[in-house]
Amino acid sequence: MSKILLVEDDSRVASFVEKGLREKMFQVRHVMKGYEAIEECMHQEFDAIILDIMLPDLDGFDVCRTIRRREINVPIIMLSALNTPEEKIQGLEAGADDYLGKPFNFLELIARINAQLRRKSFEKGNFEQYTYHDLSINLDRHVVKRGETEITLSPREFKLLLFFMQNKERVVTRAEIAEAAWDLNFDTNTNVVDVYINYLRNKLDKGYDTKFIQTIKGRGYLFEQYTEE
Repeated sequence: MSKILLVEDDSRVASFVEKGLREKMFQVRHVMKGYEAIEECMHQEFDAIILDIMLPDLDGFDVCRTIRRREINVPIIMLSALNTPEEKIQGLEAGADDYLGKPFNFLELIARINAQLRRKSFEKGNFEQYTYHDLSINLDRHVVKRGETEITLSPREFKLLLFFMQNKERVVTRAEIAEAAWDLNFDTNTNVVDVYINYLRNKLDKGYDTKFIQTIKGRGYLFEQYTEE
């Protein structure tokens, strides 16, 4: 699940972009100021940054230059109403990897993010696939297979499985699952997590001697291959 830093001081634009990114299964950290963005980059790793130019303290050009001076090699996509050729050139020369003017098409933004993530993966020699025992997830094609059998998942089930794969062999709480897969502050009165885990369990484990999703009583769930006795 790729982690995006969104640097945007317009609350309406930020809310729209953040909601859309989460629906596309990105994790999002939103800040409104340039210094906050630099601080976040110094203490956390992000897969990409969406950076507005017109911020209340540092402008996006200075934020970008500072990040590059500190040798933080993360893809940066500038997203701004400043959309002249001169401003685009200034952004790219400041160290941005891409520049998209406002107003923008959200699907184009997603395509540009994915293009940057693919480029970084190829540079690192990584491929957009997770594998654990006989289970595999191809992120580019959204294909899940157990052995040679393709498993059809809903978008929510896919996001849930990806979270489990990224946290395999450790117990995760229902609250952690809810935050990652639904972006919710966990409500103890809802059973939505358990319902979707049952959906996923039926698709992954049913008919197989070895299973993946274990319930750990009083603690949460464990994603680890095991044989039911």
